[in-house]
Amino acid sequence: MKRALLIVIPYVLFLFIILPLSATTPSAAAETRSVHAQDEPYFAACAREGLNESECAGRLIWFKATAGNDRFHTYVFQQRVGVLIDWYRVLRSDQRGDRFRAWGIINDPACCTPGTPDCPAKSVDETYGMDWCPGDEELLGYVGRTGYRDPACDFRDAPLKEGDEHGPADQRQSACDLKFGTSTGALGIRKFPNPRFDKTAWQRLNRSLASWAGYNRPVAAAGAGEAARSHLQDGAIEPPFLIGTACGSCHIAFDPLNPPADPANPKWENIKGLVGNQYTRISEIMVSGMPSNTLEWQMFAHARPGASDTSAIPTDQINNPGTINALINIAKRPTFAGEQVMKWRKAASCAGSSDEALCWCEPGHDGKCWKKSLEQDTAHHILKGGEDSIGALEAIQRVYFNIGSCSEQCWMNHLSDLRQLDPQQRGFGQMPFNIGQCRRDCPNFRAIEDRLPNILDFFMSAEAHTTDLRVARENQRRTTMPEARYSEQDLVADLEREFGENAVARGREIFANTCARCHSSQPEAAAGQFASLDFHRIDPGNGLREDWLGNDRNISASEVGTYRCRALHSNHMSGHIWQEYGSETLRAQPPDANVREPGDGGRGHYRNISLLNLWAHAPFLHNNALGPELCGKPRHTGNDFYAMRPRYVDGSSRKLLPPDQQPACFEYDPSIEGRYRLYKLSMHELLNPAQRAPKVTLLNEDITLRIGPRLWDGTAKEKLLGFQLTIPSEIDGRGVTAGTLGNFQHKQFIVDLVRAKTGAQELEASLIQRFGEDTGGKVLGDLKAIADELIGQPNALVEALKARPYLIKQVYSSCTAEIENEGHRFGEDLSEADKKALIAFLATL
Repeated sequence: MKRALLIVIPYVLFLFIILPLSATTPSAAAETRSVHAQDEPYFAACAREGLNESECAGRLIWFKATAGNDRFHTYVFQQRVGVLIDWYRVLRSDQRGDRFRAWGIINDPACCTPGTPDCPAKSVDETYGMDWCPGDEELLGYVGRTGYRDPACDFRDAPLKEGDEHGPADQRQSACDLKFGTSTGALGIRKFPNPRFDKTAWQRLNRSLASWAGYNRPVAAAGAGEAARSHLQDGAIEPPFLIGTACGSCHIAFDPLNPPADPANPKWENIKGLVGNQYTRISEIMVSGMPSNTLEWQMFAHARPGASDTSAIPTDQINNPGTINALINIAKRPTFAGEQVMKWRKAASCAGSSDEALCWCEPGHDGKCWKKSLEQDTAHHILKGGEDSIGALEAIQRVYFNIGSCSEQCWMNHLSDLRQLDPQQRGFGQMPFNIGQCRRDCPNFRAIEDRLPNILDFFMSAEAHTTDLRVARENQRRTTMPEARYSEQDLVADLEREFGENAVARGREIFANTCARCHSSQPEAAAGQFASLDFHRIDPGNGLREDWLGNDRNISASEVGTYRCRALHSNHMSGHIWQEYGSETLRAQPPDANVREPGDGGRGHYRNISLLNLWAHAPFLHNNALGPELCGKPRHTGNDFYAMRPRYVDGSSRKLLPPDQQPACFEYDPSIEGRYRLYKLSMHELLNPAQRAPKVTLLNEDITLRIGPRLWDGTAKEKLLGFQLTIPSEIDGRGVTAGTLGNFQHKQFIVDLVRAKTGAQELEASLIQRFGEDTGGKVLGDLKAIADELIGQPNALVEALKARPYLIKQVYSSCTAEIENEGHRFGEDLSEADKKALIAFLATL
């Protein structure tokens, strides 16, 4: 089962109108009416937030545009990558009320479960078991048919910005290529009618149009610990819908200032597009069709709620989940001048250049050209280690590729194929994504690129403004007393009753002296002048807080001391997949001298993040590991992912604490006081590192890999070639960490294993250079011994490595860190009173 090697977000005319359900081909007039109806809640939100035309257009794209990744999530990911998504398990309408607790999904307020009061669909047979959503009166008529006209074709573009380098004419790629589809009932997850769907075959397989039981049922019983397979992997069976994801699928979440009374049934006014979903279990969604004893499930489905390993598909074999970013006061986010940036820039012509790798003009368009050049730019540092450092527009677009847009035209052939073990073959390592080639060959690329300024304007809009605790509490009071007021003085008074007299003022002093060198963006902080800083100062020009409360400068991973694997992320290095999205300045950073793993290419750092509205965004750290573990406790226990995988371990860091000693998880609670309680608990852990129970993600099942083909005659299985490997979840009574396998550089290990037999002298010199004479010699000796042991019995590999664990855990590991909630010990020496004061002050920011 070689695939198992893969390790594997003034327009408002009237409120929402429900149109009658029809399964017939719609007229153009009816279709236009439907598109407008499903957009109305979005236009209402634009009016509520005070967004202009460009900001509103960007918001609609953020919420709806999949840019063609429905093919990736339906075909490419399943068949090319070999990882299965069970969309019915995630989106089935009869479990709509449990989605938030199970998957962290934000339900679409406009959708409904068929058969419920006022729902246009009266039976789940009409919607193939899914929610009914606005626009489905047209879309359902095209399931199993061609000719569907995507609602994005009616998207109303905002006017072009003045002074655009491509001229005043509107030459934007057709909005149809944004690909909106209709909602699945989960905000940010969109559906499209599958023209290849065979209704008769579906009924024969599932016995009902609403059921997917035959589609996701195993086609062969598992044997000898091997994972069962299902029709999810069967290309001959077509589902009724193709499913795509918008960027908002990870970022749309509940408004901290106005949370829903019932998280399973939010209203539109409870929802914001940029706050970041700290409950999403996007990793579990992406492997929802995989049995839990597969390597893919064990390696991928362990990111905490609100975090995702965005390099899991474009894998760098470094286990590094990171939080979904909360986009707050982006207009005040620091930028860095003088960065050396090689990138494509708008141009009016390609005069003097005929090389399309350096300059290209879009055919049929006058003066719409792009030229590649190295220049000094002012740029943001976007990702956890400062990557995505060539410009905000490019950083936004890269997200679309990372979630599958243009995957067949531009992405998949550049990824590392973890099944390819021959270093001479394509796919052994990564190749850089080619922005110029993708622009030429993928219309979805151009559709997004031409509207990136609208998305960035949305990022800068009022919807991304701060969500202060004072305002949240005032809003809470106004639900029962419309004229209620809750001033800054009221907040300070309440905090001082809780944390002690003068706590907020004292906390400000502590913050200035202890934290501001990293967590202030004011020029005075950069100059070391902390005492006079006003952290609440408002910019009179735009009403935003002056201080972004983070300087976005990089700090070495060893200095901050947190789980360092994310800092070793390698995808933006030269020669790697996202090379073109990293600046030369980024790659010129020296490695962290105190980190034992390779850290070349600008790696080994974390940027100093913003602390704006910290009260609403616990748990903390780049992986959400600091603070209580979050859990949804869904009614359907098969989706209770926290219960499947507790995290707290004993002092050895390799054995789970008994169930009665595991600290209680914190049940999902997006209410104002729920967020505040979680903030206080997380701050206590932050400031008291000695009291933290260590957290490590361990395998919770043995993994069985069948290497080699087999035949199945419907009653029995026969292995033809190869062998079977069982990766144990425990060795000598100690748990095996997910990182041990996720960080294992198996390709280099296998290459060196071969070289130990065919070129030992050259290998020895290389190993000595890497590890020193003593360790290099020991590694060579053990590699020779393993090669001898495997002759005639290749299934002895696991036992050979068990006898020499340092090879997989140290020598051939991209990251050896284990404890996920360690580090950031700043403030631990404060007195108890000062810690309380700091917690009080930070709650006001």
